[in-house]
Amino acid sequence: MADLKHLDQITERVERLLLRHEELQRTNQLLMEQVQSLQHERDSLKSRLQAARARIDALLERLPPMAEESAAGGDA
Repeated sequence: MADLKHLDQITERVERLLLRHEELQRTNQLLMEQVQSLQHERDSLKSRLQAARARIDALLERLPPMAEESAAGGDA
């Protein structure tokens, strides 16, 4: 009888471990999905930042040089 009781305890413990394993697998899957989503968001933000920098650089190129303006206004 003691062996049967011991076997039941082992069986119960294995079943709890299996449930815990399944729970951890689900949690891991959710975390992996979250990481992928955040990586996609990061890549999108990097792309938008790069586009904004390109637009700013294009605007800066359209501005007249500062050296000419300061030399012309130096008499004041």
